[in-house]
Parts: sequence; structure tokens; C-alpha cells
Amino acid sequence: MPASPSPRRRGIAALLALGVLVSGCTGGPGGAPEPSGDLASTDAPDPPSASERLGLRPGWGPSRAELDLAARRTQRMSLPQLAGQVIVARWDGTGAPTALVRRLHLGGVVAFADNISSTDQLRRATRALQRDAGRDWPVMVAVDQEGGTVARVRGSATGFPAFMSAGAAARPALTRRTYAASGRELRGLGVNVDLAPDADVTTGPADPVIGSRSAGSDPAAVARHVVAAARGFRDAGVVPVVKHFPGHGSLGTDSHLALPVQRRPLPALSRTDLRPFRAAVEAGLPAVMTGHIAVADVDPGVPASLSRPVVTGLLRQRLGFDGVVMSDALDMGAVSGRRTPAVQVLRAGSDVVLMPPDPAATRTAIVRAVRDGRLGRTRLRQAAARTIALLEHHASGDPAPPGSGRAASRRLSAAAVTVAAGPCRGPLVRGPVVPLGDATAVQAFRAAARSAGLALGQVRYEKPPRPERTGRRKKDRAALRRWRRTEPVRVVDGTPVHLLGGGAAPDTGVVVATDRPYLLGGSSAPVRIATYGETPGAMSALVDVLTGRERAPGRLPVDVPGVPRRGC
Repeated sequence: MPASPSPRRRGIAALLALGVLVSGCTGGPGGAPEPSGDLASTDAPDPPSASERLGLRPGWGPSRAELDLAARRTQRMSLPQLAGQVIVARWDGTGAPTALVRRLHLGGVVAFADNISSTDQLRRATRALQRDAGRDWPVMVAVDQEGGTVARVRGSATGFPAFMSAGAAARPALTRRTYAASGRELRGLGVNVDLAPDADVTTGPADPVIGSRSAGSDPAAVARHVVAAARGFRDAGVVPVVKHFPGHGSLGTDSHLALPVQRRPLPALSRTDLRPFRAAVEAGLPAVMTGHIAVADVDPGVPASLSRPVVTGLLRQRLGFDGVVMSDALDMGAVSGRRTPAVQVLRAGSDVVLMPPDPAATRTAIVRAVRDGRLGRTRLRQAAARTIALLEHHASGDPAPPGSGRAASRRLSAAAVTVAAGPCRGPLVRGPVVPLGDATAVQAFRAAARSAGLALGQVRYEKPPRPERTGRRKKDRAALRRWRRTEPVRVVDGTPVHLLGGGAAPDTGVVVATDRPYLLGGSSAPVRIATYGETPGAMSALVDVLTGRERAPGRLPVDVPGVPRRGC
């Protein structure tokens, strides 16, 4: 005889029976179940769609129909085509990289400064690429256009201040409008993906890589501006890529050179570095870039970009992200020398292999990994389908038309300029001023000063008077030799305005930090200002503050030791 069931099993059976009974009560008279006809035909679930079979879920941009279409596209691809589709590579020269994309069936390319001779040239190259690529969905054309020191498209393109200016202005609506303007410019040039904004929370001067690329040191404020900037790009029809998960701003090692190690425990990481990424996921943003950062509390010694516990476990499962995950560039020092890093990126749960040193060899390695069972073909199809769906979704939108972002850049700079020392009302300088320091900033400052009617002084170089003769020939000759070796002394006719992107700051005149503001703490100059940029808009805002036409509304978004206040 079979043994009688235990009380625990009898309880489970009773709950299951109750569940069946409850689910059968569909609300007929008196709670009795209504006739349902053939239960086998009406209660059978719908078969999974093409994208559901790949484990794809909507909620980050593409609809279920767009995901299904992308999944069907991948079903018709050969294995080498699938392997190429997940690679986004660099290219050589300024011509359209059509031959490279067609030969390897690449998912896309990344434009750098050496690929861009002018905005007109870039526009022609991207149009030719999309026209001749030989596919029914867009090729990814990505660029690092963050603003500040990281801007690949220059020339006639608008120069935007660093992202830290958004944190200083503390107006998320303005951040969104500004980055929408930047996105419209990029879209007009044929760029459909911007590898920005930075969701990194900077910790101070010891952060050698991120600095002013971050909105600041307050995780909540960074989160607000990351979401606002990314939504601005998305408004313009450009895909934003939030980076560098799980956060690079608290690390002292440059991942371009070596592997940084994040030693914060996961609970502390969740309160700080992960907070902007969590906000991005909750806002339904479409793409995240992983950094080459080893998280000691999750997967010691393994870069996050290659780590399944970080990408799948932390980003996808714990934070709930279903969108496109892109690795940081695979030509960086933090991952150099590792065997088949592209395969590890895909096994970890990412979808885009960014900038492998050898795209052809990388595609071969991915194909070989599928054939020998180290990488599933379904995983490869899933990665390709996500990216295709995202590009098609943004291409089918109705964004604002392309246009110049100069006005938006000026508005953000005017809202961000911060007076950390000096009067908060009235003119900060009297008489002519003399800009000194970084050549680009000096040129922009001079143009802004002339436009505002601010008098510009001069810099003269004078030697001391020639020594008078004493009549003692040997002594006079020695004095003359010393005089000829004497360097001319710089004489500034006016108040010096030191425009500095870094290094030590003097203690006189006006000291302006045009990038990260930490140098203001090492100076005792009577007037110290942060502009977070050296663009024409930033220099115009600076001139308006110096002349007293405008007050400085910004506040330092990071702590600067030695500075008496955060702003006016």
C-alpha cells in the first residue's frame, strides 16, 4: 500500500484544488461557473511569438510587433551574418565604410575624429552607407558626443559644455531640451546612436577618467540628469547609451590602461554608483554600456563587460533591464590579452561587441564558438534581434527636424556658470581684462568680450633697462652678457582672467575653471568661477557675469575643498 500523504503534502494539494475551484468561478449567477464550451480549445495558451521564443520582452522602446519582425529577420540569417550583426567596429578614412559593413555584415560602425573632416563629409558618408548597405534595417552609426572634452564631431557642429554643467544648472527640463538639440544635430548628420550620457557618479579629484563627464557627485542628482539627457536624445530620434555600468566615477584606475577594481560591497554600490542606472531602467531607457570594471563583491577579477553575474545577474535580473547591452570598447587595456573577449561579452548577456581590434577575426571567433557549443545560436539571435529592433524603432519615429544646437548650448552654459569666490552682485571686474590660458578658451573669450563691449587689455613683454656703463670694461661686459640672457617679463595691462582646464591656478585676478572645478580650491584669487566648458556659449555667459549683466545661477555639483561656497 502506498504511504498516506504527509500533512504538508495534503496542504499543498488542498491549495491546488482551491486554486482550480476559484479559477473556475467566472462570475455566473450565484458564483456558479458559466458554460465555457470546449475547454481544450478556449483555455489553451497562444503559441509564443518569434521574439518570445528568443526571450525578448518589450518595455524599453520597441513594441512586441517590432521585436517579432527583428526576430524573424535573424531567423533568415546565416551564422556568419549573425556573428557580424552583433559587431560595431571602427573604420579607416573619411569615406563611407560600406565595403567593410557589407563584407562582414557588421551591425554598425563608430565614428571618431579621424573619420570626420567636416559635417558635410560625415553626412555624405552616412547617407551612402545606409543607401548601399544592402539590408532592410538601419546600420548603427554611433559616436561619442558627450560634450566638453569628449566630442568627436567638431568644426561647424555645436560645441556643448561638459555634462557637469547640467548638474551645476540643476534644471532637468533644461537638460532634456539641451540634449534634444544635440541629438537633432547628430540625426541631421546621419548618426543614430550616441554613446552618452555618462551615468557615472564622480567622487572627486582622484577620479582620473570621468570628471566633468559626470553630472556630479550626488547619485540622486546624477540620476535625474541622466534620465533627462537620455530622453532628450530619444526625443530627437537618436538612441542614447547610458554608461559605464556599474559605474566608473569612484575608481582611480583608467580602464583604457588597466583593469579597475570596484571594492565597494554591493549594498553600498546600490546606494551610490548603481542609482543612476536603476533610474535609467525604471525610465524605460533603451541601451546601457558596460564598463571594463571588476566588481569584487560580484565576480572578482572579471571585467563587468565579460561577466555573466554582472550583466545577466545584476543588470538584467536584479535591475530588470531588458534592452540592448553594449560592451565598452574591446581595444582598451583593461581587456587586452584576454582570450576571445567578444564571445565572453555575448555569453555574459550583452548584445553588442564594441570596437574589437580585428572585426574579421572577432566574427570568426564568434562563429567558431557557436559551432563548438561554447555559445548558443539562440543567444546570438537574441542579441542581434534586440539591436535590429531598437534601430528600426527609432528610425520609424517622428522626431523634431534637424537644426542647430547653439542656442541650447548657450542657455545651458548661462544656467551653469558658478561663482565660487567673489561678489554675487554687480560687476566682478573693473576696466580692461586680459584673457590668459587655454588657446581655444582665450579665442572664444575675446570674441564674447568684443561682442559685449568689454574692454580688452594687452600683454607686453619687457626686458629691464640696459645696464649703464661704469667705465670698468670687464665689469660692463659681464653686466651686458647677463642682461642679454635675461628673459622678458610679462606685463599685463588689465585684470588677468586665467582660463584653465587643469593644473595649478594663480592667486591673482580672475581664475576660471573651464573643465572640472577642483583647481579653484588651490587658488586664493579674489574671483573664482567655474564654467564647465570653453565653448563660445560658456565664454559669453562668463563675460555676462564678469560685467554684472547677469548673475551666476549655478552651484558646484561636487565638493571642492578650499572653496568658500558652492555658488551664489
